[in-house]
Amino acid sequence: MRIKKDDTVIVITGKDKGKTGKVLRAMPKENRVVVEGVNMQTKHQKQTRTEKAEIKHLEGPIDASNVMYYDTKAKAPVKIGYKIDGDKKVRINRKTGNVID
Repeated sequence: MRIKKDDTVIVITGKDKGKTGKVLRAMPKENRVVVEGVNMQTKHQKQTRTEKAEIKHLEGPIDASNVMYYDTKAKAPVKIGYKIDGDKKVRINRKTGNVID
């Protein structure tokens, strides 16, 4: 999976198409990501002794194939590739060739 935590991504398909956000959590075994402000779900929280009952709005996971890495400098979605830099494997922007991390 080419998307990691704290990457900025754009949703390319689905009900939230066009929205951008930061990846809060990446789940590579399930090939899913949780993106800030995308796929909002409601959860009814029962009342406990310390907390009041409320309706919480949480982000749900979406498939990693429905998002693309968003280059903030170019303000466009880009594909991610890999390159061996010395003895390290680094992610690169396939459009410009710049190293991402």
